[in-house]
Amino acid sequence: MIVLGISEGFHNAAVCYLKDDIILHASESERFSKIKNDKYIHPKQMNLYKNNFVAYYEKPWLKNLRRILYGQSWLKSNINFDKSFYHHESHAAAGFYTAPFDDCNILVIDSIGEFDTVSIWDNMNKIKSWKYPKSLGLLYSAVTQKIGFKPNEEEYITMGLAAYGEPKYDLSFLLNINNHKGLSANFFPNARKEDLAASVQKLYEQELLKLVKLCPKKNLILAGGCALNCVANSKIKNKNIWILPAPGDAGSAIGAAVLVKKQKIKWQDPYLGYEIKKKINPKKIVNYLLKNKVVGVANGKAEFGPRALGNRSLLADPRLDIKDYVNKIKNREKFRPFSPAILEEFSKDYFDGPMNAYMNFVAKAKHNLKSVTHIDGTARVQVVNKNCNSILRKILEEWYNKTKCPMLLNTSLNIKGHPIVNDEKDVKNFSNKYKIKVY
Repeated sequence: MIVLGISEGFHNAAVCYLKDDIILHASESERFSKIKNDKYIHPKQMNLYKNNFVAYYEKPWLKNLRRILYGQSWLKSNINFDKSFYHHESHAAAGFYTAPFDDCNILVIDSIGEFDTVSIWDNMNKIKSWKYPKSLGLLYSAVTQKIGFKPNEEEYITMGLAAYGEPKYDLSFLLNINNHKGLSANFFPNARKEDLAASVQKLYEQELLKLVKLCPKKNLILAGGCALNCVANSKIKNKNIWILPAPGDAGSAIGAAVLVKKQKIKWQDPYLGYEIKKKINPKKIVNYLLKNKVVGVANGKAEFGPRALGNRSLLADPRLDIKDYVNKIKNREKFRPFSPAILEEFSKDYFDGPMNAYMNFVAKAKHNLKSVTHIDGTARVQVVNKNCNSILRKILEEWYNKTKCPMLLNTSLNIKGHPIVNDEKDVKNFSNKYKIKVY
């Protein structure tokens, strides 16, 4: 039996096709529709396999009950499903059934599900929760909007901006306020954006660590959209941590699918989406990169989740002062940092702190390559091991052979506000429009 798990209706819709304990395909709808964070499933994602069971990631009737109680409109679901699960249950399951360990706590933090905004689990048994309107996710989004970024999409920019500010403001009073509709006009009207960002980041970190203390087990899973806050994740000590590469609502498509059978699945990697089949010569890519500083790579199955991990990446020479140039290409703010992808065997020589294959943490740089180091001396490192199912490993090996530098600047193959390149047509359009060679 093939199970189709679906997350749709709020933002960042996604599908997951699961056969027994193998994920056949998982993708976000934005990659097909070209609409950033598209909330509806795209027709090209449907009927990829003949499935006979459809699982939905939340309880629409319960979500609508909450909306009606708080003066919001009824949302109609377009999906016909065989079974639905609770929103936080799907988040927890996506982490639990893909994790490399069994006995654990799960901490789910997001803006809002049906009523839960934070939940703590002992394995798959929920033991504690916060209820709407109290919400760390909504609070962070509200401050993100106040700063001038897009809520439910650009919180990661707030996180990056925080390093440029000082946490001057005590925002803890916002924990007791309904922040769903944003903050008032007289909310710290004269505050620097950088200081507001630093203040909300500090508050989130403090609250996260309080919640972690309620999770006594050594193994900890972080789930929900807030699990993408890699700076805060890095403050957690003495835990074995698992975070799915797509811990937000998109990943709940996996959660809904696995809840049908409630059994562990064989998690290999996040390369689960649309496949571009072509042969690539790493030597050609490295030679081009040495001459031209920047190159695109679009090959193999697209990554599931918000971060490019080698199959839909824009790569650059980290030895150069190139950050402003790449930010200009991508139409991003100049303060935005870039991540390094590094050969695993060299990672501890160049960085100190938590790091993994999915950019879930930040580590302190032990080098002077400024293009892949944030203003606070940290980097969101992608560790590329020998078993990595991406051409990126071979590119890095060839790069090291030529330069003796074991890392490359790795950012997503897209322009700000647009989804990551998905298929062959996207590659051609991107290359023609932005004059970037893409292999």
